[in-house]
Amino acid sequence: MQKRYIPIAVFFVVLLMILAHVSGRALAVPASFTYAEGKEVYLTFDDGPSNSVTVPILDTLKEENVKATFFIVSDRAHGREDILKRMASEGHTLGVHSASHDYQKIYASEEALLKDIDTCAAFIKKTTGITPTVYRFPGGGFKNKEKRALVKAHGYRIVDWNAVCGDEEIQSASAETLLKTTIDTSKGKAKVVLLMHDSAPRKATAAALKDIISYYKEQGYTFRTY
Repeated sequence: MQKRYIPIAVFFVVLLMILAHVSGRALAVPASFTYAEGKEVYLTFDDGPSNSVTVPILDTLKEENVKATFFIVSDRAHGREDILKRMASEGHTLGVHSASHDYQKIYASEEALLKDIDTCAAFIKKTTGITPTVYRFPGGGFKNKEKRALVKAHGYRIVDWNAVCGDEEIQSASAETLLKTTIDTSKGKAKVVLLMHDSAPRKATAAALKDIISYYKEQGYTFRTY
């Protein structure tokens, strides 16, 4: 009969637990034992799709085996349906951002806002077969309580953010600057929702993405999608 041995480390841990229980004292975990901190990061992209930026972003995500959330502008997706289909087939989340991204039209009335959402959602559904359930307001972290309540009542989870790469805030930022901004705005946060953009002008974002992913991996974050 083959003998089985309990690994020495496991034996001592069990022994410490038994002694702690007998003595009635809490077990102090030795400093050499470390546990996962439960850190999560959500990579989110607004304003796409575009051929020049979204496609290399998808290539990097596939190479790194990381999933992301894309907030779609459906007017920019006409003729790029293959990109949306690729997002869906590779396991990314597709959310509603806007049909037109025209603030004056979108926020003209409550009816206009819901129509804009429904138009974008219908395009995503028709193209991919997926019914989107998450939404991000065009123009940023929209704080209007009435409109937020309206969108939630319409069946959507609103996704804001708490970190940025800086591709919108910093004009002509390099990939190195975007990485630094990502690190600076993510520090100290157990849950990071990172705002990035995949519209055509944001080539530096695609260039920085691999290093951004590497940073989060090195820091022990788990990648999540909505």
